[in-house]
Amino acid sequence: MKLAIVVQRYGADISGGAELHARYIAERLSSRSDVRVLTTCARDHVTWRNEFSPGLDDVHGIPVERFRVSRERKLPDLGIRSRRVFLRLHSIQEELEWLDSEGPVSPDLVSRLRRSGGEFDFVVLFCARYYHAYHGARAVAERAVLVPTAERDPALGLAIFQPMFRGVRAIMYNSPEERAAIEAVSGNRHVPGVVVGVGSEIPSEVAPARARQKFGLSKPFLVYIGRIDANKGCRELFDFFLRYVGASERDLELVLIGTAAMPIPAHPRIRHLGFVGDRDKFDVLAAAEMLVMPSYYESLSMVALEAWALGRPVLANARCDVLLGQCLRSNAGLFYEDSTDFMAALDRLLEDRALSASLGRNGREYFKRHYSWPVIERKYFDMFDRLISESARNSMEPLPGWLARRRLTAPAAVDVVTNLPSGPAMNVPAAAEVSA
Repeated sequence: MKLAIVVQRYGADISGGAELHARYIAERLSSRSDVRVLTTCARDHVTWRNEFSPGLDDVHGIPVERFRVSRERKLPDLGIRSRRVFLRLHSIQEELEWLDSEGPVSPDLVSRLRRSGGEFDFVVLFCARYYHAYHGARAVAERAVLVPTAERDPALGLAIFQPMFRGVRAIMYNSPEERAAIEAVSGNRHVPGVVVGVGSEIPSEVAPARARQKFGLSKPFLVYIGRIDANKGCRELFDFFLRYVGASERDLELVLIGTAAMPIPAHPRIRHLGFVGDRDKFDVLAAAEMLVMPSYYESLSMVALEAWALGRPVLANARCDVLLGQCLRSNAGLFYEDSTDFMAALDRLLEDRALSASLGRNGREYFKRHYSWPVIERKYFDMFDRLISESARNSMEPLPGWLARRRLTAPAAVDVVTNLPSGPAMNVPAAAEVSA
């Protein structure tokens, strides 16, 4: 079987959630199929600036074709266009212009897919909201398998994405909440889909003591791992943690791992380790009292799964449906809605060692049952086998004509998302996370 993995940026040192997800899937599926990655020359997710050379590359033994981004992202322009389509009645043309502004715009990559013909049995497209996935799905709809990584943010409410969700051959969802939201916004229940998510490269051994010594972590700490960004809930996390420090006598630290996209408070209890390698990341995670996940928007938290794989409990933002659902289904984490909840949950996890250990054990079992690599790989290959054995039930709807695209017919995307069903998808049978 020949597979193309298509993603916005790709590299051994690119650790963004969706990009790492794509690399893990490419490397794991290559054990049973011929995998090729198609991506851009961008390294930075903010500007999409061309930093890699175009042409053929190799990453961990996987052939990678890189295509130039035709223009960098301009944040002021994206902001203006986002307000237009997210907050008011608008046209399909304005959404397409937003998509170009969002980027990464790479017509050469899309042309490569159009020319591919029968070269690939399936084209696995990552991240529904980006140019390459939208135009790529339209270019190879009969072979397109979409990994949306869609969050409950305004982009999900854009009208241009609904035909894509209805027109691809199959969708590999990250969580029951993501599936419920996409089905509600697009009416695509006829499209074959399965909740699959992603595994992680968990080391066979971790050394918490090594991390404590290397980074001088002599005090108990909770850890945040990811991009340090207000959009990831970090501003609120800093506020809640500093309130806790001011009200508690506990000698507790907050340790941050990741690149900072916002100022970090200069406080002796907040430690920023910057970007670290996988060995250090897992060692620090194993040494932590818990992982904290403050994000409002997730399609699946890979780092929460990694914490559970290591038997660590998670403290998560309950206003994120996906994180709340993950905690409830796993029975491996506590959650908070405000600073009072945050402080109470933190105290509970630190005081009740039996509870903390029990949550950690539950998390380890949950990861093994749903997110170990044999489970993930089986879901992908079962889906490919299913698609090979049956005819396509759906087709990609054409774009409206020139005039129709310019009529003000698309509602404000924020209103669309606000009206979607919300909350954790607790009525989903357990088997729905394992098979289609």
